[in-house]
Amino acid sequence: MLQAFRKIFSIEEVKTKIVFTLLMLLVCRIGAYIPVPGINGDEVFQVFRQLTGGSQNLFQLVDIFSGGAFAQMTVIALGVMPYISASIIMQILVAVVPSLQRDMRENGEAGKRKMGKGIRMMTIVLALFQSALLAKYAFSLNASHPGIIVPQMLSAQIMGFPWLFYLTVMAAMSTGTLFLMWIGEQITERGIGNGISLIISIGILSSLPRTLGTIIRQLNLDSQEPGQMTFSSIVVLSIVFVMIILGTILIIQGTRKIPLQYARRVVGRRESQGGTSHIPLKINYAGVIPVIFASSLLMFPATIAQFLSKGTWLASVVGWLSPGSWVYTTIFVLLILFFTYFWTATQFHPEQIASDMKKNGAFIPGVRQGRPTQEFLESTMNRITLAGAIFLALIAILPTLVGKILNVDPSISYFFGGTSLLILVGVILDTTKQIESHLLMKRYDGFMKKGRISGRI
Repeated sequence: MLQAFRKIFSIEEVKTKIVFTLLMLLVCRIGAYIPVPGINGDEVFQVFRQLTGGSQNLFQLVDIFSGGAFAQMTVIALGVMPYISASIIMQILVAVVPSLQRDMRENGEAGKRKMGKGIRMMTIVLALFQSALLAKYAFSLNASHPGIIVPQMLSAQIMGFPWLFYLTVMAAMSTGTLFLMWIGEQITERGIGNGISLIISIGILSSLPRTLGTIIRQLNLDSQEPGQMTFSSIVVLSIVFVMIILGTILIIQGTRKIPLQYARRVVGRRESQGGTSHIPLKINYAGVIPVIFASSLLMFPATIAQFLSKGTWLASVVGWLSPGSWVYTTIFVLLILFFTYFWTATQFHPEQIASDMKKNGAFIPGVRQGRPTQEFLESTMNRITLAGAIFLALIAILPTLVGKILNVDPSISYFFGGTSLLILVGVILDTTKQIESHLLMKRYDGFMKKGRISGRI
């Protein structure tokens, strides 16, 4: 392993990318401890723990995704969720609006720039909207728990409306989200791995020490009295933890190989023998993107409902959409299935593959070239995508079900839950694969001596 790291840092380009990525992620973590001006972060954290402790709550899941920034109302409390929600909306618009489809297909880079601009503008709108809701929630909490907001921030009012406080929160949190968006784009362009996914992953990983501390406290090792957790619960959670890691690796790396044959060709006076090859169709073409999209899309309306639920019919909606409820779990599974098919349909192009095969004289045994090949690839991908999507959904909800059966603290089940662990393992695999490709380009054996990473020759 030390030799592998030595190889990585012996390549100046790879070393620069890794160092740049780590520095950008460090900046993200520093932002998680900078509170919004006028807000007492420690007081907010205590109230947050008091309101959410002991039961499954949507805000706890949002806090894990933001790396603890949400609980302290820091400048990056919204995280990258507005950006992900904007990306989902734009992807759906591209799929249903013919003019956008034409721009993306015909204009290439210009279409991508246009889409990127639309995502950024929508991110600003969503960030301003969500930060305004969070300011309203903090203002209502301050009425019952004085000290959350500095009194001077509430002194500037117009017709009883604390405009200075709202303006400060909206400006600070929206700027924090845009800064994270910029960091994510810089990491993707100049670093290693997908920037947005890495920002989410480092936020999830930052809750590991707090989760381990909760486990130790609930074991109650300093007393003869039995704790809330037992060693048998730890064993079961550890087994589930290992199963999720193995399942995630298998579902992301697994492929179905479609055999190919090449017709004989006459080049000059020589006749070249037709060869054989294969098309590797991924069982889960979308990776962990469906889990990220499903979590983000489900958080957005549920968070709004929870902010506005006091004394309204939205209180029942909050109960339905709370993590752990059967409504939340059902919608979460359906969204994972939908986004798996949706992402595969937008990224996998069987017509292009069939056209390239025909140009190169390749064919699938027993299938005619052209349209029949395209239909064969579509039907095959649909079948294996269904299996991959179901397996992905099962991995995502398995720890939640086990946690409810074992009566495990929500903060523990959220971290070791399928959503968090799926994202972590998927991002690590993707980043490792990128490092692997850089090493192979420099004619090294790769990052791992043993085993096999998909894409290694």
